[in-house]
Amino acid sequence: MRTPNYLGIAVAALTLAGCTVGPNYKRPQIAVPASFRAPEPLPGSGGASLADLKWFEVFRDPRLDDLVKVALVQNYDLRAAVARVVEARANLGITRSNQYPQVSAAGDLQFTRLSRNGQTPLPASFVPNQNRTWGEAALNLLSFQVDLWGQLRRATEASRANLLSADWNRKTVITTVVSQVATDYFQLLELDTELRISQSTLETRQESLKLTLDREAHGIATQLDVRQAEQLVESAAESIPQLKQQIEQTENQISLLLGKNPGSIEREAHFNEEYLVPEVPAGLPSELLERRPDIRAAEQALIAANANIGVAKAAYFPQISLTGSIGGQSSALSRLFSGPNAAWSFVPQLTQPIFTAGRLKNNVRLAEAQRRDAQIAYEKSISTAFQEVSDALIAHQRTRESRVEQQKLVIALQDRKRLAYRRYEGGVDTQLNALDADRDLLSAQLTLEQIRYAEIVSVVQLYNALGGGWQEVT
Repeated sequence: MRTPNYLGIAVAALTLAGCTVGPNYKRPQIAVPASFRAPEPLPGSGGASLADLKWFEVFRDPRLDDLVKVALVQNYDLRAAVARVVEARANLGITRSNQYPQVSAAGDLQFTRLSRNGQTPLPASFVPNQNRTWGEAALNLLSFQVDLWGQLRRATEASRANLLSADWNRKTVITTVVSQVATDYFQLLELDTELRISQSTLETRQESLKLTLDREAHGIATQLDVRQAEQLVESAAESIPQLKQQIEQTENQISLLLGKNPGSIEREAHFNEEYLVPEVPAGLPSELLERRPDIRAAEQALIAANANIGVAKAAYFPQISLTGSIGGQSSALSRLFSGPNAAWSFVPQLTQPIFTAGRLKNNVRLAEAQRRDAQIAYEKSISTAFQEVSDALIAHQRTRESRVEQQKLVIALQDRKRLAYRRYEGGVDTQLNALDADRDLLSAQLTLEQIRYAEIVSVVQLYNALGGGWQEVT
């Protein structure tokens, strides 16, 4: 008997496997606004966007650039995201391997002693030797499921989408890490400035207290004036430890983002005016769908859920599997592969579900419900993106307006303080007015630094909301 060409049969089966059940993915129609909601006028950009810039082109701070570079290598969340990408890639390889024939080898060797006095006595003339050696070796040339209905291809499609989703999630983590490091770094600069203002104010108030004590010694100032001056000194001194605490804790937070133990952070000595970007073009709303990595990840999750519907529906149809092997069987190992001892098998197998008590139907319902859930998450991610961009644009313009007005207030209070102390020293006015002017100026200066920080952070938030920061640095 001639060995059949079952490899040829397998190839023919592959040719027939062209049908794929389940819906093909089609991107949902999403209503995209013509422009971002923002205070007027929005800077014209001709389609350009702040997010088109690399992160080091936006922040323009060498110290911050160094911190971001370290975070992109050592950050714990980012390293975990990279591991999830590797996991998804391996899972894709496992799923895709099911579409191809599997080849393996197997063999065994048995030693058996037969009893002469068992249930069926064996005379010595029939079995001269009670010990029997039995050997078997086989090569499984074919183990293959014919993917007639596309179940394996849909599963591979879902795994591939999961891999892409994991990679886009990795890029989402990159944008988050970059923006968080920048936000905390700028907060350090703002706290440093507040600390310098408080220390400078403390020195000024200590000089004022000395002057008041001298005036009291000469009978010009009263004990009340001294106590008021002491109150200002103590209030300024009390705020300094609180600011140092915030600075040290912010440094620890940045160290965690860098994947390091708590420690000090090198930074610029003060706020740089270049941080305040004069224009922050948002670009076209339609481009946001392609640039935001979280939206791309949500769409890939939707593609995977859509493919899983085909996997579930394919279970309704017959499953055809092919197995084939060739080998030898013999009681003498030396003749194991000789012609008379050769053995082969080819087994086509057909499996058709008949009654599953609703399991297949509910698997399809589950897959369809998961797809609806994924589509809702995709649509929500788009709406959330437009909201975040709008919020950042509003924050940027409104904080800029507030900063301009606060700067005017600080200038006015500086002049008021100067005049109030001059009048007090000249004996024209009371010390109370001078002290009030001093308090108001310190409060206004600290508020100005906080507003300046909020304005810078609004640029960071807008850059992140527009999907910037994940682009590969060349």
